[in-house]
Amino acid sequence: MLNKMIERKSTLVAGGLLLLGAAGLSFLLRGREITLAASANRTAAPASTAAVWIAAPGRVEASSEEVRVSSELSGRLKSVNVEEGDRVHRGQVLAEIENADYKARVANAEASLREREADLRRIINGARGEERREAEAQKVAARAVLDNARKEAERRRNLEGEGVISRDEADRYDRAYRVAEAEYDQASQHFAFVDAQAREEDRSKAAAEVESARAQLAEARAYYEKSFIRAPIDGVILRKLRHTGESVSTQFDSPVVTLADGTSLRVRLDVDETDVSKVSVGQAAYVTAETYGDHRFTGKVMRVGGILGRKNVRTEEPGEHVDTKILETLIQLDPGQRLPLGLRVDGYVANPSGKQPD
Repeated sequence: MLNKMIERKSTLVAGGLLLLGAAGLSFLLRGREITLAASANRTAAPASTAAVWIAAPGRVEASSEEVRVSSELSGRLKSVNVEEGDRVHRGQVLAEIENADYKARVANAEASLREREADLRRIINGARGEERREAEAQKVAARAVLDNARKEAERRRNLEGEGVISRDEADRYDRAYRVAEAEYDQASQHFAFVDAQAREEDRSKAAAEVESARAQLAEARAYYEKSFIRAPIDGVILRKLRHTGESVSTQFDSPVVTLADGTSLRVRLDVDETDVSKVSVGQAAYVTAETYGDHRFTGKVMRVGGILGRKNVRTEEPGEHVDTKILETLIQLDPGQRLPLGLRVDGYVANPSGKQPD
């Protein structure tokens, strides 16, 4: 009985040893497979690394950048004619400054110009025909009076020689003759003045006064035009910063609206300083945004900054290094792609190998 129990225990022990041996062998074989697989992965790592693009955070902006439209004159806003989101065209009136005084200056300058032009025409054309004929008639009449006075003075002098009249009476007719002679000279000079052409210096002075009046009119119109705040480019109103009745000043920054041309988009990336040597103009690139899922918005690098600076875009990741220097890099997105301005995106720039990630 005792012998049977000993044999049974020996059998159980032997079976256990066999099971342990088989398990150990299996473990050794499995470990070798893991080691081989790890070795294979390490061998393939460089190919995977070559497929990873340079990644950087960025923001979408218009190619025109954001334009802050201000007034060139200080004053009170008479009207603001646009709202946020409105599409505007270059030259369109966005707002208007109170401008009644500027309008009055234009009217006054126009009247002054007309007056100076009339003076110039009068000098160039000389006297009117009626004035010439009148002056000529006065000359003819003075000549007739002179001839009559001369004859009468001669006759009286002869009578005085014959003793018919006194010397005083003869002298009186001589004085009348001299007066008539002076009046004729005056009439002759007046006719010559009226009939003469304008002097060159008079014409030059009148022409200069006309040019001065035109310059004053141009200045008045320029100031009046500046009271209208116009769109400098085609674009969309992003922000309406001033409203009707508010004041604007040229003494400090007081934009009325901001706008941008959203038809052409680009992305400003913050490329980490460790990657700046891998970025150059012309490289392929794309961006993604969380709200658009895996959709890729393609483009290429159009400009690489020349100086490192602080980060513009924060990823808000807990481990982000805010003191890292970055190089601003601009990606021009391909035409026809639409993204909201200011949207934060993740940008990817192709590394020198040119391989695109899966």
